[in-house]
Amino acid sequence: MALETSPFPNRCAAVAHAAGWALILPCFWFLDRLIAVCKLTTLERRQEDTCYLYPLKAFFGSIAFFVLFVVTAPVALLGFLLWAPLQACRRPFCYHRETVSLQSETHRGLELEGKGSFVFASANLCLLPDSLARFNNLGHTQRRASAIGEYIAQGVGRPNIRIFIDSPSSCGTLSPSNSILPAASASTYGATDRQGSLPNSNSDMVYGLSEDTKEPSASIQHNSNQNSNQQGRTGNRSAPRALLSQGLGQLGDVPWEVSTMFPANVDILCLEEVFDKRAAQKLTCALSPLFAHILYDIGGYACQPPCSCSSFKFFNSGLFLASRFPIVAAQYHCFPNSRGEDALAAKGLLSAKVLMGKNQKERKLSGYFNCIHLHAPEGEGEIRCEQLNMVRKWIGDFQAANRQPDEDVVFDVLCGDFNFDNCSPDDTLEQNHGLFEEYKDPCRAGPGKEKPWVIGTLLEQPTLYDDDVNTPENLQRTLENDMLRKHYICPPVPATGSPLVYPETDQPWIGRRIDYILYREKSISKHCQTEVEEVSFITQLAGLTDHIPVGLRLNVRMDS
Repeated sequence: MALETSPFPNRCAAVAHAAGWALILPCFWFLDRLIAVCKLTTLERRQEDTCYLYPLKAFFGSIAFFVLFVVTAPVALLGFLLWAPLQACRRPFCYHRETVSLQSETHRGLELEGKGSFVFASANLCLLPDSLARFNNLGHTQRRASAIGEYIAQGVGRPNIRIFIDSPSSCGTLSPSNSILPAASASTYGATDRQGSLPNSNSDMVYGLSEDTKEPSASIQHNSNQNSNQQGRTGNRSAPRALLSQGLGQLGDVPWEVSTMFPANVDILCLEEVFDKRAAQKLTCALSPLFAHILYDIGGYACQPPCSCSSFKFFNSGLFLASRFPIVAAQYHCFPNSRGEDALAAKGLLSAKVLMGKNQKERKLSGYFNCIHLHAPEGEGEIRCEQLNMVRKWIGDFQAANRQPDEDVVFDVLCGDFNFDNCSPDDTLEQNHGLFEEYKDPCRAGPGKEKPWVIGTLLEQPTLYDDDVNTPENLQRTLENDMLRKHYICPPVPATGSPLVYPETDQPWIGRRIDYILYREKSISKHCQTEVEEVSFITQLAGLTDHIPVGLRLNVRMDS
């Protein structure tokens, strides 16, 4: 059954909902501005230090917005009385679909050769209403949303560049972010606008470097598919720059890189904390030329479940899913055990099934993709473990209900903001959860132990605009340096009453990695094999969010 584009069952309900929200919006906006004018980010504080008019601006601005808030409150109350009951009949997401050619929605590598790669990416964007985002040292939500959409589109839509070194002492491929190619110049949000445009092409640019001449020569291999279906891909890849510099390119390790751009030709993108509706629409506009299928505004509002006396949800789940492949089924579940400020948002799980064409035996090719955002407050691991138990059950139920006998499942991925890491003593309970026995984490060496090349993904909020991290290139250099990294990545959380000893002797400083992309093998078809080709830590959104996006390239091979 095709997904409905509108979250409402009929046009009458949709119009009534829009009218109710239109009555609420002015009051909501004035309240948002009232708080925002009094709460500065560190970047704005630096700028205002040279301006003696800021106290007057804050004083008179807060008075004006407070008066306007009070004046519009009665109208907002009427809108609320119309808006809230309609949430009972609202579906838990909006679906945007672009009309594209059928070939662009299939995976030609799997269809023709029985092998190919899939690229997944996940990022927490902190796109809250502007006033609330400022408590995370991030402001100007709408401008950030537009910039983030543009930069993700630049990264995903660029040619997939592979560089081969023609030398007896080296082999494989270098990533474009660590190569001899000049990077597009980019500076931090809030300072100078980022410059440089990238071709929106689906070609593979292959560069060779001769050891004799040291001059690069380039040829372009046109890709027969837009969905990262690199045919004739080499099996050997050289280690990225950061990996080589730390001596971690040994046999059997997972290839990884710190990249200044999102991976080219991402197939499925998961975003978290896209709570603001206007920000979600801006992202949809920017990404829809690359991702023909987008689910946004995911989750329920008001009382959840509807007509119950449970906690009132002021915000949706914040999840946002963009896919190149058709989404044939989707289901959302809200966590019922949230507490405190987290209970104000409908955090939960989104499960989706995508279709990627047919193989040579005319069997459908499908995949499962799951996005989550778990409970946030520290010291409440029991709640997160309960939520992980729900996730396992809900994913199992969804796949059992949607699996068809005439299809081959080629991937099963779970990603999102888990709000716990694999190095904090305070997160021991979650680190030992049974979920990690089902889903593989390519960055994890075991419970409580990361692989030595791993990099934390949670940035320290007070230092988001420091020179060492305020551009993609600077942040890349900082993440690759142990001594610098510890100043900008959040440290592990100690167990209650115990001092923190971190890192252990002769171990690198990693920090908190709370953004995950996991994959499962036992739920895919028996004649399918998966292998991690590359893990990416992405710095392209430096200065735009307090998380480091992550990427995973997964190779799939189907036995004949």
